[in-house]
Formats: sequence, structure tokens, C-alpha cells
Amino acid sequence: MRPDESSDVNPRILSLAAEVADSSEQYVPVLLLQLKEILEGVSAGDKELKKLKQDVYDYDLIQYCVLVLKQDYSRIQGGWATAAQLAEILSNCCVGLNPEEEAEEFHSKVLPSAADSLLILARRLQARFTRAVKDEEKTDYFRSFRTVTDSICWLFGGHVQLTQQVMQSGHFLQLLLTDDVETEAVMMSVLQNIIRVNSVVLMKTDEKTVHAILDELVYKLSSSTNPVIGIAATKAMILIANYHQSIVKSICNRYKGLRLLLSKQWTGKGFDRELGQLLDLLYSRTYQQNQSQRLHHAACVIQAAWKAFQTRKRIKRLPKAVSSLQKSFREKKERQLLLLERQRGEEELRRQLQLQRQRAIREFRQRQLDMLEIVPASLVDRHMREQERKAVVLIQKQWRGHKERKGFHLQKQALKQFKAAVTLQRAALRFLEKRRNARKVLSPWKGPKGLTDARRLELKKQVEEHIALHPMLRG
Repeated sequence: MRPDESSDVNPRILSLAAEVADSSEQYVPVLLLQLKEILEGVSAGDKELKKLKQDVYDYDLIQYCVLVLKQDYSRIQGGWATAAQLAEILSNCCVGLNPEEEAEEFHSKVLPSAADSLLILARRLQARFTRAVKDEEKTDYFRSFRTVTDSICWLFGGHVQLTQQVMQSGHFLQLLLTDDVETEAVMMSVLQNIIRVNSVVLMKTDEKTVHAILDELVYKLSSSTNPVIGIAATKAMILIANYHQSIVKSICNRYKGLRLLLSKQWTGKGFDRELGQLLDLLYSRTYQQNQSQRLHHAACVIQAAWKAFQTRKRIKRLPKAVSSLQKSFREKKERQLLLLERQRGEEELRRQLQLQRQRAIREFRQRQLDMLEIVPASLVDRHMREQERKAVVLIQKQWRGHKERKGFHLQKQALKQFKAAVTLQRAALRFLEKRRNARKVLSPWKGPKGLTDARRLELKKQVEEHIALHPMLRG
């Protein structure tokens, strides 16, 4: 966005923006180098510097820097050193800039594009440094490469959200995957700066990328003998382990012999303090893992012994169980065959009966037709009336039979209820009789009954007769 009023804008920026707009692509990078002089003319931390960066952004000069970094600088004045200076200018312009207008576009489009352009430029410089033969060329390319990587660190240091994009970028991983000692050391220092700036970046990065970075660090520690690479990779591993304890477990699981390899290969190479710190981290985790593995192994042994005992016990009972199973299976099979044969027989019988019935009906109807042919025409009506009468009689017979059967069924139900009532009454009477008999047996003794007058006279008469028969008893 270009401001409508340019009275407060630095005239040098206005002039530079006009020249850039009117110049061809080949001369734009050289023109943009003037931004460095313009920015250095203002003291850092001053409000004027922020205003200056805002004007640079408003007049799309930052966007021009992002675009021209993708050009081939072998044909541009100053070569790849110009590209490195533009990278430094771009990072300086972006850091400390927070546009009031179009802030979302700046953070979501401009900054990611700037970071991506810087990574691409770093890859191109790394490739040219690797292919260079002359020492002077290698020195120039390495100086430019170092400037670009410093610009990348400065950029994500001012905008922390870019650390995740840089970490997940394929260009960053390709920059790490190199066998050149100088650029290797530089890229590992960039990795350390990323972790220092944003300590949780690895937790937000996808697992595949984290494993690829760890694989490369471990590869450098195992294949290289240069102490510069060794100490850089060791420091990076220490930072990862210190900030992300959960990744230590992944390191121990993926690289089983790393502790032994580090002890043998890098002891006495000048960074024993860092090496010992890393070994302590790996050893403590490995010791805990070994304890856990031993407990797990002991549990597995106990489970295996118990399962073996249970299996042997089942095997001993297996012949009996198999014979019982076979017997029950054969019996079930025989029952199924008998049932199937019975069903087939019943179906065959029903089919035969149906055929016989159909045959009998056909024969009966054929006989009727034959009889109708014999009967004279004058008697046909009488015959038909006779047939209708028989049909009526048959219908009445069936209806009466149905009615009688229905009544018999109702009578049968009533009879059943009557018999049930009689049975219940008989049982109740027996129960009551048993209760009465039990009361008689258990009733208390009531004593003798009183003497009546007749009984008293009878007894008195018997006593007098007895005395008369035995006079000796009187004295």
C-alpha cells in the first residue's frame, strides 16, 4: 500500500522507490543496496527508524527485496555478495517492523516469503561454495553464506513465529544434509539459535522432521572425526535434551549404541565437559530404561512359566476332551441325520398323500363326467338338483359337526373346571378332617363325669347286696 500523502516520507525513500519502479530487473538489486545506507543513518531504537521501516514497507521495497533474492546474481553487479547484503537489509527491515495497516498480510505472507527466500539463497550459496575450486572464491562464498544465515537468525529472532516455518522447511533440512565442515558447523549453530529462541518449536514440529534432524545429528557424530562438527552436534543434542525431556526417550530408543559410540569416539577431543553432560542425560534415561526393561523381562518370564504350566495341564486333559468332543459330535451328527431322514420321509409321505388325493379327485370327477354322458338329457336337471341337495346336506353336516365340536370343547373345559373344583374340595375336606383328629388326640384330660341319681341308687343297691351276701363284713 502506498500512502496518499508523501510529505512525511523520507525523500531518499521516495527517490529510491521511483528509481526501482522505473529500472529493469538487472539493476534493481544494486539500487536496493541504498537501503543499507539509509537505515544506518538513523540510530537504533529511535522512533524515526521505525517510521523509516514503515515507509520502506509502504512503498513495497521489502517486497522487492524478497523478489530479487531469487534472481541469478552471477550476472549482477557485485555478484553473490550483493545478494548477501540484500539478505541482511531484508532482515533488518523486517525486524522491529509491525505495520499498523495490513498487519495480517505482513505476518502471513511477507515474512514467510522472506524466510523462504533467505533459505533458498543460503542453499544456492552452499552449493556454489561446495563446487568452488579456488580458495578466494570459497572464502567469498562462505562469507556470503555466513551473512545470509546470520540474517535468517536475526529474522526469526525478531519474529519468533518463523522458527517453526524454518524448522519444517525442506530447504533447512537440505542445508543440514551436507558433508562440508564449514557450512555444517554454521547450520548447526542456526539450529541451536532456533531452539534457544523458541524452546517449544520441536514439540510443534511434526515427528518426521524431528526424526530427520536427529538422524542427521547422530550421523554427524558417528561419521565425522572433526572436533568442530563434534562439538556443534553435541551442543545441539544437549539443547534438544534440556528443552525437551520427552525427546530423550526417543533418542535412546532409536539410537541404542549412541552412548558407547560417543564415549569411544569423542573422549579427549577438547569438549569433554559438553560430552559428559550429554552422556549424563543419555545415561540417566538409559538406566531408567534398563530398569524398566528388566522388570518387563521378569514379568514376561513369570507369565511365560504360568502359561506353559496351563498349556501342559490342558494338553494332559486333551485326549479325554478330544474323545468326548468326537463322541458328542458323532452323536449330534447322527441325530441330525436321523432328523433329516425323518423329515424327508414325512415330506415324501405328504407328497404321496397329496398325489393320491389329487388322483382320487381326478378319478371321481372323471366318473362324474362319464355318468353325465350316460344319463339321458331329460334326467340331467334331476341329477343336478340331486347333486345340489347332496352338497347342501354335506355343508350342513360339516357345519353341525363344527358346532358340536365347538360345544364339546366348551363342555370339556367346563368338565375340567368341575373336576378341578371337586379335587380342591376333596383336598380341603381331608385337610380339615386331619385337623379335627389332631385336636381330639391332643385335647387335655377333663376328668370323670358326675354321678346321676339313677347311677347313685344302682351303686347303693349293689353295695347292700354285697353286704347281704357277706354278713361277716358287718362286725
